[in-house]
Amino acid sequence: MQRCAGAFFVMYPVDMLMAQQHRMQMMNHQSVIETITTSLRDEPEISGLFLGGSYGNGLADAYSDIDFILVSDTGATDEIAQLWRKAIAQTGEIVLWWDRTTVPVLINAITADWTRTDVLILKPEQLGGYAQNTLKPLFDHAGLFDTLKESVPPAAPNPKRLRYQYEEFIRILGLLHLAAGREEYINGVLGVFHLRNMLVELLITQTNAPHRGGMLHLNRLLSASQKALLTGLPAPLVSRAGMIEAHLAYAAAYLPRAREQAKTSGVEWPERFESVTWDRLEKTLGIKRPYDPENA
Repeated sequence: MQRCAGAFFVMYPVDMLMAQQHRMQMMNHQSVIETITTSLRDEPEISGLFLGGSYGNGLADAYSDIDFILVSDTGATDEIAQLWRKAIAQTGEIVLWWDRTTVPVLINAITADWTRTDVLILKPEQLGGYAQNTLKPLFDHAGLFDTLKESVPPAAPNPKRLRYQYEEFIRILGLLHLAAGREEYINGVLGVFHLRNMLVELLITQTNAPHRGGMLHLNRLLSASQKALLTGLPAPLVSRAGMIEAHLAYAAAYLPRAREQAKTSGVEWPERFESVTWDRLEKTLGIKRPYDPENA
């Protein structure tokens, strides 16, 4: 507390201000949810409205988007989309509206205060793939929630997808000699970001987090040692030496871990592809494999 011109002023720490902003944003989100629910509850074409995503599983924070699942016998029709737009418009000025553009049943919206809402518009039978622990009913005229399983066990690793990921990492790594030969150092940096994304994906699967969520929730999906690994890797500099250093660092971090994952998942490792890739990199750039596959 400080005194100034005969008055006392309380100096709030940054964390107290952030906590206050967090509470205000959560209250705003709750108001948005209530407004949309009230707007749609008595529409005869809509039989149910649920919260999904982080609001559905109880992990939402002030930075979360609001994921809805709307159930209608007619599915994602233009009429239902118009009802949804009318409801969103009651929460604020719509500044972004993607109406079934990326997914035929998905509408994304952002209002002027940057509240993000997504809705999946499903027919009743399409809700069966969800579980009760991933949804929060806002209204459920057809009683669909009670027909769902309490939870769904995590999906088993997909061997075909894992094999593709391993091969894709090696393929991008192999393009290093092309980027160096053409002096395409900007493209080389972009390649490093692809390698980084695949390393992050691999690390997340190793933690086996029960609620994956989106990439914007990375902190809760990684262990302390994994975060230390990622923050310790070199930044990709737009130069020949920087590009090569970053590629090798990510290869050393990813490939031994991926090999171990392949063993435990029963996936055949693309041994020949990796071997000839390192041969090419040694012949063209004079670099060797940064790890011993026998001890990986």
